[in-house]
Amino acid sequence: MCGIAGFIDFSSHAPDNARIRIKKMTAALAHRGPDDENFYVDEFAALGHRRLSIIDLSSGRQPMADAQDRFQIIFNGEIYNYREIREILIQKGYVFRTKSDTEVILNAYAEWGEACLSKLNGMFAFAIWEKQTRQLFVARDRVGKKPMYYHWDKNRFSFASEIKALLAAGFSDKTIDPRALDSYFSFGYIPAPFSIFTDIKKLLPSHCLNITQNGIIKKRYWQLAFDPVEACSLEEATEEVTLLLRKAVQCRLASEVPLGAFLSSGIDSSLVVSFMAELMDKPVITNTIGFGNPDFSELPKARKIAAHLRTDHYEFTVLPDDWESICKLAHFFDEPFADSSALPSWHVCENARKNVTVALSGDGGDEAFAGYTFRYLPHQMESVIRSRIPQGVRNSIFSRLGKMYPGSSRIPKYFRFKTILENLSVSDARAFYNDLIWLRQDTRDQLYSKTFLTALNGFSPAQMVLPLYENSSGKDALSKAQHTDIQFYLPDDVLVKTDRMSMAHSLEIRNPLLDYRILEFGARLPARLKMNTKQGKLVLRHLAGRRLPQEIQNLPKQGFSIPAALWLRNQLKTNASDVIFSSPLIKNYLNMVYLKQIWQEHQTCQRDHNVFLWGLMMLGLWEKGYLQP
Repeated sequence: MCGIAGFIDFSSHAPDNARIRIKKMTAALAHRGPDDENFYVDEFAALGHRRLSIIDLSSGRQPMADAQDRFQIIFNGEIYNYREIREILIQKGYVFRTKSDTEVILNAYAEWGEACLSKLNGMFAFAIWEKQTRQLFVARDRVGKKPMYYHWDKNRFSFASEIKALLAAGFSDKTIDPRALDSYFSFGYIPAPFSIFTDIKKLLPSHCLNITQNGIIKKRYWQLAFDPVEACSLEEATEEVTLLLRKAVQCRLASEVPLGAFLSSGIDSSLVVSFMAELMDKPVITNTIGFGNPDFSELPKARKIAAHLRTDHYEFTVLPDDWESICKLAHFFDEPFADSSALPSWHVCENARKNVTVALSGDGGDEAFAGYTFRYLPHQMESVIRSRIPQGVRNSIFSRLGKMYPGSSRIPKYFRFKTILENLSVSDARAFYNDLIWLRQDTRDQLYSKTFLTALNGFSPAQMVLPLYENSSGKDALSKAQHTDIQFYLPDDVLVKTDRMSMAHSLEIRNPLLDYRILEFGARLPARLKMNTKQGKLVLRHLAGRRLPQEIQNLPKQGFSIPAALWLRNQLKTNASDVIFSSPLIKNYLNMVYLKQIWQEHQTCQRDHNVFLWGLMMLGLWEKGYLQP
């Protein structure tokens, strides 16, 4: 795992000056690769690499040239099937000088061009420079496990694993993109292709770029297709996922450094660790995070799973007064990021790094096998109702009822029907969007300042979500919801969190359940094998019934979350208030009178605004590090 950075100046540059600039870029990425640093510079290109050594420790240094010195590559990630591709290339006459997956990508590109991407199974972001033709090829993996940011001014193309490297080289004027900020307030993260800065973009997952002095050509090389096989039985599906998951785990065990796993109380990580225990010849090193509040702690449940699987188990506890760590999060995310589970992710990565360099996780099970039942179950039921009642009737009845129904966190959970009533008056796509956002439209209209609304010029974050849902290959509401999450929430929230928090501690994370073959298998499952009226992930649960004891199967999923609402009313109250209400950015873009009302409602337990307020706190902390002198 590494950090990469580079720039191509098609009008040429002075190599000495370019070398100074590329060193600034890689210095900003030192945490991603503490083991080595190297550069390639010519009159047009500058490429830099920071290395975290995992495989082929004695060679595989980057930037790497091919045998004919035609190409130079810098690569961040791991290719799990590189040995198989290597053998194919050897049969075609290629000679390898290293045992690294980097050289495999390089020769695969020399042989197949951009078609090599369909042969790679792994997580990656890489760039290949061809000096003779002055062409740069940039690609990102299928689901977006590894990041790629870029800046293009029609003459110079610059790119990096993180925004901070582009800023270190002066490749941005730091102008805030109001659409990105609006999306952040709505989702808690900034979806691709936006970044917080107008002149920096993100390369979308499963996309590649060809860059020449004539411009950029962008292509998509993979698309997940939801095409359920209705005749499939639960037993058949369980047999197939067993084989797929075993292979996915096995190919992710290759490492020349210590390797372990994250273990929660859920079935996803438990299944991953169960296959690791089966395939490894020594106990699996497992790591779990907990909290002082027992209602939010997974420690007791994870301890039972670790005991059953006989792992070498480590536990850590997050304290609510850890303000220092919260402040660090903003630096490593480079742009506002509001998912509060980043804090336990930070700590589990920090402590896991003390005993391993590589860790496997259970990320991906919820997206592939419909685990988000708190959203998917009501969405599916609402869709059935919508299909049976004419739209005109729904609009007139449910819209009115939704407006009349009270909204308060004091209402018992099972009687909070306001959102459901409102959703029944709109389309499936709009209802999914309503479930995804933090800010209701009426709240957004009151909260945003006139300056902000003018700058948005009619933009709505719905423009980011509705086309994904409406154009999904899924034929039912559940499949469309899953497909949208895999393209939107997964790469821009879940995988951003995983990458930044692990790389902050020079730790590599591997995700067997995000193997593209498992995602494709999940997309072929009929809805009845993914979710019933009570639970999701039915196939994984059936598999757990074969591999885990009943006591563990029935443990409720705690979730990798923190008691943020409680902390914001107590231990974090003063710090959060100071950051939020002293922020020039927040003062400029939001209605402070209405914001104070939201703050007061949360403090008095009238309503629970912890998600939005945590997001404002993280925005203010990011602003201090990136915008204020």
